[in-house]
Amino acid sequence: MYNFEINDSLKPGLYCVSTPIGNLGDITFRAIYILNKSDLILSEDTRVSSKLLSRFNINTKLSSNHKFNEKKNIKYVLNLLKENKIVSIISDAGTPTISDPGGILINECIKNKIDIFPVPGSSAVSAAVSISGFSNNFLFCGFLPDKKLQIDQLFQKISNLNCSIVFFISPKKIKKITAQIQKYFGDRDILITREMTKLHEEYIRDKIRNLNNINITEKGEITVVISENLNLENRLQVIEESVKKKIIKLLKKMSIKDITSKISKENNISKKIVYDYCLKKKNEI
Repeated sequence: MYNFEINDSLKPGLYCVSTPIGNLGDITFRAIYILNKSDLILSEDTRVSSKLLSRFNINTKLSSNHKFNEKKNIKYVLNLLKENKIVSIISDAGTPTISDPGGILINECIKNKIDIFPVPGSSAVSAAVSISGFSNNFLFCGFLPDKKLQIDQLFQKISNLNCSIVFFISPKKIKKITAQIQKYFGDRDILITREMTKLHEEYIRDKIRNLNNINITEKGEITVVISENLNLENRLQVIEESVKKKIIKLLKKMSIKDITSKISKENNISKKIVYDYCLKKKNEI
């Protein structure tokens, strides 16, 4: 028997409840409890969610809430919440509003000063990053745009960021944009996760330059994690001699804080590296 604390007197409001991304065993005790106690559960696809609720004997009323009817549902749901009811929102898998419907309702609740409570649990994003071995400083892009030009524009914008990059994509589509991934992230490592936590889960680790040789099954859901830009990280550790001379001159008329901000911005150098160098030289003067 597991010991866990549950508040028997749930506060009224909207509960954003995470559900398993595959393996139903990943649902939390608290999620089951809150879904049972809810007056209404909003679901992305009732056919999918009804299987989950049935598995855990949850008999709460279920109502569809997807991108095509979310706006229409607002008035009805807000009225329930204003009557101090408990409403839960779930997606087909993972955490609601993360590349799934729910954002419109969340913002309306904020406008109307209705309490919103997160019920943490499974997330494909954090699950993939946690096993990547890459920097845990990451940028999540959601689902990539449909058009190649839009993907080019996105990749060009984020390729110089020194952090891990995470996005969702279908197995078929990743094969179509291999050249674009290699163009912007060619010297990095990549983790491709497919069907995480499910029976046929698959994890592929390789260099992006080898993407053409990777065989990916064209079924299921894919989460991709691209490593941080290690070349950029190495470059940021070095301050060129000309920049060092400039810093020494600036130390005579500016504060270390202002110099750090100025030099970092002008030369794309880590603020910490600039600050440490300024401090060192200040002590030598």
